[in-house]
Amino acid sequence: MAIRVPRIMKKSSTSLDVPKGYFVVYVGEKQRKRFVIPISYLSQPSFQDLLSQAEEEFGFYHPMGGVTIPYSEGIFIGITSQFRI
Repeated sequence: MAIRVPRIMKKSSTSLDVPKGYFVVYVGEKQRKRFVIPISYLSQPSFQDLLSQAEEEFGFYHPMGGVTIPYSEGIFIGITSQFRI
């Protein structure tokens, strides 16, 4: 029996489980939500643009323990839903 892992997984902020091949990002402008996303997203040019803009706004200081992306959840999901990975 196989378990299928969704491409983007929302987790509660208290959950520390991150499957192998995934990493955590926090998305939002004011209220941030935690997403566990595939490492393969790092190869996508549009995701690299998001990371560059996050670096401009937040630098390398990420107090929540994961990368913080300063976009609304809707924009983030809109961009990442186009990835074919």
